[in-house]
Amino acid sequence: MAQTNKLKIFNDPIYGFIGTPNELIFNLIAHPYFQRLRRISQMGLSFLVYPGAHHTRFHHALGSMHLMRQAIRVLRFKKVEITEDEEIGLLAAILLHDIGHGPFSHGLEHVLVLDTNHEAISLHFIEYLNKEFNGALDTAISIFKGEHSKKFLNQLVSSQLDMDRLDYLKRDSFYTGVTEGNISSERMITMLNVYDNELVVEEKGIYSVEKFLMARRFMYWQVYLHKTSLVAEQLLIKVIHRAKQLLEEGEALVSSSPLLFFLKHDGSINFDDETLNLFSQLDDVDILAALKSWQSHSDFVLSKLSTMLLDRNLLHIKIKNKPVDDQLILSKKDWVKSNYKINDKQLEYFVFSGIISNRAYNEKHQNINILRKNGKLTDVAKASDHLNLKALSQTVTKHYVCYPKESV
Repeated sequence: MAQTNKLKIFNDPIYGFIGTPNELIFNLIAHPYFQRLRRISQMGLSFLVYPGAHHTRFHHALGSMHLMRQAIRVLRFKKVEITEDEEIGLLAAILLHDIGHGPFSHGLEHVLVLDTNHEAISLHFIEYLNKEFNGALDTAISIFKGEHSKKFLNQLVSSQLDMDRLDYLKRDSFYTGVTEGNISSERMITMLNVYDNELVVEEKGIYSVEKFLMARRFMYWQVYLHKTSLVAEQLLIKVIHRAKQLLEEGEALVSSSPLLFFLKHDGSINFDDETLNLFSQLDDVDILAALKSWQSHSDFVLSKLSTMLLDRNLLHIKIKNKPVDDQLILSKKDWVKSNYKINDKQLEYFVFSGIISNRAYNEKHQNINILRKNGKLTDVAKASDHLNLKALSQTVTKHYVCYPKESV
């Protein structure tokens, strides 16, 4: 394992120089499991819309750790006790919080591994690394799982105002060029405090929280749930489903060994050390290489969908505020069946509908509390004189339908 014999720094376009605070953090970053994050796209297929969005989970993890170091300094300055062991635990937990992401991040979550989310897989990775590092991550695991007696430690890692969100909003805004999503992470951090074991925001920071929540809402509808990103992601999911179906039918598919393993497992997967190691070999490269191979496959559906993604010749998509008219779907299916010469089951790969929803703020789960000057706590949605914040706590649902452009 690599050893730190001199200062190690990363030059980050968002924050400037990010240093490695101790040997454990350096060795975690140097580990092959973490280095894999260089090959996992932070924003899935969003680069098909925003050409600059090629940053990775590696960038985001380092940025989140950098912000965590700032938060620790601010809270200690305000006389909040954070021991050296807790500091190491916080830094390790935030550094590794996304290590369980699969190819294209959220794009294929619950698709390659059906019943396990990336947080659960991250925990498997952290527990494995803890054994390798002789228990050095015990505190990190306690914080990550929300079992530490100091509740605010977990809130710094996972809450509605954690270092994860403070980094990805600012970072994704920078790489996409969508300036409306830009937030002042540093300003937000200076407003943090701890009251009754809970992470809170001082009253003078209320407008920064408003800006943060509004930016989050904007980024979700304009970027994360952009219609082109959405249809591309759905096509990628359809590709994987078709590949799994063909394998079940005995068809031969060219792919990497790790990808083939997960394509053949449709049920529950036990993440033992061997499976975890296979997952650690899986990244965006496996999927892209498979698509390049599958575009020449004899199966029309797999070939067509793979080519669509590689050439960015995607399906047409409409997003509406109300359910899609059944007659529209039927007419599009008739067109596809006639022109593509495929059966009814295969139609679902080219004409389909779905629902997307977003809620920028959840008042009922890990809400953001404002610490008033009189010592009282008030939920940010009630404390704000901005009526929009109350609206942001409502779930907004939209409906979409996808079908070939030629049928328009």
